[in-house]
Amino acid sequence: MKKRIFDIIQIGNKEDLPSRFFDIFIVTAIILNILTLFLETFEELSAMFPVLKVIELVTVCIFCVEYAARVWTADYLYPGCSKMKARVRFIFSFDGIVDLLTILPFFYLSGFIAFRMLRVVRIFRLFRINSQYDSFNVITSVLLEKKNQIISSVFIILILLLASSLGMYSAEHEAQPEVFRNAFSGIWWSMSTLLTVGYGDIYPVTVIGRIMAIVIAFLGVGVVAIPTGIISAGFVEQYNENENSDKKLRDISHIGEIIVGMDDDIVGQTVDEIQTEYNVRLYLIIRGELTLVASGSTRIMGGDILVIESEKLVKAAPKK
Repeated sequence: MKKRIFDIIQIGNKEDLPSRFFDIFIVTAIILNILTLFLETFEELSAMFPVLKVIELVTVCIFCVEYAARVWTADYLYPGCSKMKARVRFIFSFDGIVDLLTILPFFYLSGFIAFRMLRVVRIFRLFRINSQYDSFNVITSVLLEKKNQIISSVFIILILLLASSLGMYSAEHEAQPEVFRNAFSGIWWSMSTLLTVGYGDIYPVTVIGRIMAIVIAFLGVGVVAIPTGIISAGFVEQYNENENSDKKLRDISHIGEIIVGMDDDIVGQTVDEIQTEYNVRLYLIIRGELTLVASGSTRIMGGDILVIESEKLVKAAPKK
């Protein structure tokens, strides 16, 4: 029974109907719990507050039962640990801490709505479906693959943020001492301008300040475009890799090997020239004991074995 409960409360088993029903049930409870937090902020709905309190109490009880079940079955989640060690490991894991923080505020910290909003994090756990390649993994893999470029772009944004804030403070402090009182006021203005938010509560009035604002506003468009372009390029690369990895078996019939004779016309030509002239795609060059990745400037030599994708040439290729 314990193993069956563990299988049911685990996320993403699409083949197990009770497990799928439990996932939907928990998502519904989370949404109802969050909805009560929003509705309780409307004074016009004060007559419904007792009903909302009951709904919140019921959903929190559901969370408590789920949390207890996850702690109880933690030894199946960490099979290499003892029962007590597995339960302690789950309690101090990210999921365990989030589950606990979504329950405790109801009993002890009712005013800390920010803690109770952590229930939303629970929904994201449902993205961990039991599949080989899903959309949530695409996002995380792109961010991890492009983390260096993203960090560099964020560093550029911080430099421009500090430079524009100090420059605007120097230009506007004397004209607006109450508005641009310190460098932090300049940071608030530069953030809203560089990131194209434009709150309009702080703005320059001097000629130099307005000229700087125009330049910074133009720079802000490019600053926002840098990380956006990096992430977009990462999604395109992931999509292309996914498409290539899902290539159907019938495409293999278009790939074959061609042995280059010593007197063939393609001897001395580059990979780019061959691909353009014969409308083929050249993947590898086997040269003696070496296997070369076909790059554009590599020249073909007599005796090379070319791994080519082309239905026309493969049919004409001599048999080994």
